[in-house]
Amino acid sequence: MSERRKLTLKDIAKELGISISTASRALKAHPDIAEETIQLVKDYAAKHNYVPNIIAVNFRKSRTKNIGLIVPELVHHFFSTVISGAIDEAKKSGYNILVSQSNDHLTDEIIACRTMMASSVDGLLISISNETFEGDHILEFVDEGKPVIQFDKVLEKLSIPQVIVDDFEGGYQATKHLIENGYSRIAHIAGRKDVLNACERLKGYKQALNDHQLPVLEEYIIHCESISEEEGEIFMDRLLALPNPPDAVFCITDLVALGVFKTLKKRAIRIPDQVAIVGFSNWKLAEIVTPSLTSVDQHGYKMGVEAIRMLIQKLDNKEYEIPEKIELKTALVIRESSVKST
Repeated sequence: MSERRKLTLKDIAKELGISISTASRALKAHPDIAEETIQLVKDYAAKHNYVPNIIAVNFRKSRTKNIGLIVPELVHHFFSTVISGAIDEAKKSGYNILVSQSNDHLTDEIIACRTMMASSVDGLLISISNETFEGDHILEFVDEGKPVIQFDKVLEKLSIPQVIVDDFEGGYQATKHLIENGYSRIAHIAGRKDVLNACERLKGYKQALNDHQLPVLEEYIIHCESISEEEGEIFMDRLLALPNPPDAVFCITDLVALGVFKTLKKRAIRIPDQVAIVGFSNWKLAEIVTPSLTSVDQHGYKMGVEAIRMLIQKLDNKEYEIPEKIELKTALVIRESSVKST
């Protein structure tokens, strides 16, 4: 096979020490790219006889009407609502959704991406795994001329459009609500330190404490790894063992909050009179548990709808190179677990 057919945008980017998206924009003389970079990329491409991948050139003419969608978990209330919104919206434009899951592992995510590529999907929606810190496997779609939309968990370093919720505001409002209801020793069972949306929720929690002149105590902040019910149980036990245990807990997800529920009930600690709980995601279980769980609604269905709309717009009308962001507002759904009985 000739060099002409071997060379890809990824090859150019690696050789020149730039991102794939920068290489792509440079070849199109995008105004955001420095003139010297544009010339460098064009010179290298010309010297090595680079031509765009034939799929990238012709993808608009050879659509499959299939869109790939990759999530960390299928059996997850939030992601299932995202999938529902995406499917319903895609149907309106005659598209089908092919769904896969990464199990929150990078290796599985790469396999899922390659499988979607082999299936010739027209574009991709993806919520990255907790182990994804680069993104070459995602940028392969860009190299093929296929639009990608990130949602929920995203990589900021990629110049790829995204649909997210305002996680900072969600964390802020959850903590502020607890403060306004008389709680002052508020713990946060947080997400992973290296995941963007978890970091934003933690920042919101800290800001609310600062704004209300309450101390941010590091012993009240515990980071999950697997974001599981079991971690909720274990970490609540750890918090209760402190010399001055918390009187409220803001949890990274409702699943973690369920573990907190279990520990408190096992110890016969009254919710919310002795310890209040607020979750994040507003799963169906939030309405079922007793007392019912206050939670931050992420609007998963709407996120799926907006992500599909953005992707189809890219397919039909727009240049793909300009980064975009849609940020949905969260909503705090107040229930029994965070309001003391009178």
